[in-house]
Amino acid sequence: MAVPPGDLPDIDPTAPPSGTGCADCVAAGGWWVHLRRCAACGHVGCCDTSPAQHATRHFRMTGHPVVRSFEPGETWFYDYRTQEFVEGPPLAPPDHHPEDQGVPGPRDRVPPDWGDHLH
Repeated sequence: MAVPPGDLPDIDPTAPPSGTGCADCVAAGGWWVHLRRCAACGHVGCCDTSPAQHATRHFRMTGHPVVRSFEPGETWFYDYRTQEFVEGPPLAPPDHHPEDQGVPGPRDRVPPDWGDHLH
């Protein structure tokens, strides 16, 4: 069920993304599959398929419940509280990681057996 954007006070459309990759994976030398952007603060984390699942961890640590896909061509929002896709306003650019970044990424850190590490 889509929730109207005005009913989501947990979104700050002016918060820019924290970077082009998962902030926590970058700091730890890790890698990710897909990226999610916190709609409250802009923190970019990795999806639940990724080994570290930093986007969900960010929600649990901060209480920021809404994420938006940070993948090219995807504009959906998701609310961890309701476990539903929701509608949201345009967010501060950029809308996604660089298209040449690759999935999974970053290329130089993805192990050859990366498929064995997915959730």
